[in-house]
Amino acid sequence: MSETKSTTSGVTYTPAGEGYFEKRRLRRSAGVWGLWGLGVAAVISGDFSGWNVGLSTTGWGGALIGTVLITVMFFTMIFSIGEMSAAMPHTGGAYSFARAALGPWGGFLTGFAETIEYVVTTAVVVWFSGVYADSALTLLIGGDPDAGTLPPWVWWLILYVVFIGLNSLGASIGFRFAIVVSIISLGVIAFFAIGAISTGSVDFSRLLDIEPAEGGTPFLPFGGIGILFALPFAIWFFLGIEELPLAAEEAQNPTKDIPKAGLWGVITLTITGLLVLFLNPAVTGTAAITVSPGDGDEPLLAGFRAFLPDSVAAILAIFALIGLLASLQGIMFAYGRNMYSLSRAGYYPKFLSLTGKTHQTPWVALLVGGVIGYLVLLLVLIVIPAIDPDAASTASGVILFIAVFGAVVSYMSQMLSFILLRRRFPDAKRPYRSPTGIAGAAVAFLLALGAMLGIIFNSAFQTAVVTFLIAFALGILLFALVGRKRLVLSPEEEYALSGGHHGDPQAEGYDAMEGELFGDTTKS
Repeated sequence: MSETKSTTSGVTYTPAGEGYFEKRRLRRSAGVWGLWGLGVAAVISGDFSGWNVGLSTTGWGGALIGTVLITVMFFTMIFSIGEMSAAMPHTGGAYSFARAALGPWGGFLTGFAETIEYVVTTAVVVWFSGVYADSALTLLIGGDPDAGTLPPWVWWLILYVVFIGLNSLGASIGFRFAIVVSIISLGVIAFFAIGAISTGSVDFSRLLDIEPAEGGTPFLPFGGIGILFALPFAIWFFLGIEELPLAAEEAQNPTKDIPKAGLWGVITLTITGLLVLFLNPAVTGTAAITVSPGDGDEPLLAGFRAFLPDSVAAILAIFALIGLLASLQGIMFAYGRNMYSLSRAGYYPKFLSLTGKTHQTPWVALLVGGVIGYLVLLLVLIVIPAIDPDAASTASGVILFIAVFGAVVSYMSQMLSFILLRRRFPDAKRPYRSPTGIAGAAVAFLLALGAMLGIIFNSAFQTAVVTFLIAFALGILLFALVGRKRLVLSPEEEYALSGGHHGDPQAEGYDAMEGELFGDTTKS
């Protein structure tokens, strides 16, 4: 390969070389319902665990108002993301949007925030899946529910090994799995709703059973600040649906199917989220499913236990576990493709974007992301109880908020990118246009900013903010020293450099701009 290089915007491009993209191929296998299944699967665990962690600082009324606001944010955001993904039908997703609008540094920072979001979200889902799996097994064998059956780190290892293997078997298998487990998960939630209502277990007075603080009310026991604190928790009902653009090079018709699947995904998740928010605490009581009393990591299972015998609840715990496993598969897909796209472009080490010859999946990125996530869980399990034994019960909340903090940084960057792209690339092809336009993107940006403030100002999660910022600073340092000097003309980079006229690998193939940037001496 020639040593020809090109420097622009503080970064250096080198030719990809013969066979570079052939070793990094993805296979198109998803239609609109496969994409819908992937999006819903990635998120559905948010109905089973996580959303409730903040009730002790928000109250149910704050959670309700926060959820309505975040629902508005996701509708306007998914419209904006749909427009950008249709215009940029390549795998980069958020990194790609920000790269085009904010330059290579903006692209890296957004992509890295999304890496943190998806790797840590996977770890959170593994945590909750281990809790549900252990509870189900304990109920089935009639063991002591306080003793458990297997140590958490064993469950985590099993889950990572199984689902890295599943995701490495090919996208077509993953998409089919996503559809099946999404439907099963929706069935579990529907069964919970029907069972809770039909058995007379729903008592809406239980929604307001948190003792109000001074100046609070039963509806807003912590006052208006509870609404601000509720915004990041409400994101858990939707976090992950924005991953769909990462499937662009594996979708059969990405320009049409990704916007459509995103919209139907948000509609589905709005319905399930509201069902859970109203009915789960109405069965158990809101106070009972905050973290400290003990049912905080498995609120839906606690709801089933309230009106079903243990033997039946154990079976339903297994079905509830399927919802968590659905998200594990879907969100693992996201970190794999996110790391793949950043690696293919040279921002991360290039070996991370290698794909298997048979299944054409980014197995290296999947494996490395899984190892990082597992180490995060071990650190949280060991470090937080060592620092403060009384804070052990908030460990899941800490890692959850590292993920949400990364998400809101990515959301804000993507909405800013949408607004800038409308102005800077006015002639770029846009097969789909957001019905809410720039105004909708601005609303989503402001609500994401509110969610960020809800994390920063909640003293319970200072550890999460500091941890994210340290990781972010290390990532910036590595990119400044190494990554920015090794970029490659991936489709995401070509779209940005061409002002929106190149970058569709389905139509153009790869290397469309290498001749323009390097001349004819770049191939060997």
